[in-house]
Amino acid sequence: VQLQASGGGLVQAGGTLTLSCVASERTYSTGALGWFRQAPGKEREFVAGIEMRGRGGGTGRTAYADSVLGRFTISGDNARNVVTLRMNNLKPLDTAVYYCASDYGLHAMQTGPAAVDYWGQGTLVTVSS
Repeated sequence: VQLQASGGGLVQAGGTLTLSCVASERTYSTGALGWFRQAPGKEREFVAGIEMRGRGGGTGRTAYADSVLGRFTISGDNARNVVTLRMNNLKPLDTAVYYCASDYGLHAMQTGPAAVDYWGQGTLVTVSS
């Protein structure tokens, strides 16, 4: 599975950015798609994820890190194997390289980066104060 991420950039504090990630195929390992981030000198951390195999063929449960809850929104498009992360009210502490990730399930993804099956290339998000 290849994950192609896009949408990073430079924004002022309080601004908005949207990240997108396309999965090249739908497999057992793309049951959940999501995002991690890694700031300089810090470990990679879970940001948000979404179950891509929800009821009725749609997407299912979403999950967020406490630090982004209420500011970030994740959504998915099963038909196109796309996951999107809309980031509102960005803060300088959100500055990091953001990585798209896939796993067989969202619970597994939430346990941390060691559980992730596939990674996309990172995209840099810089929030200036």
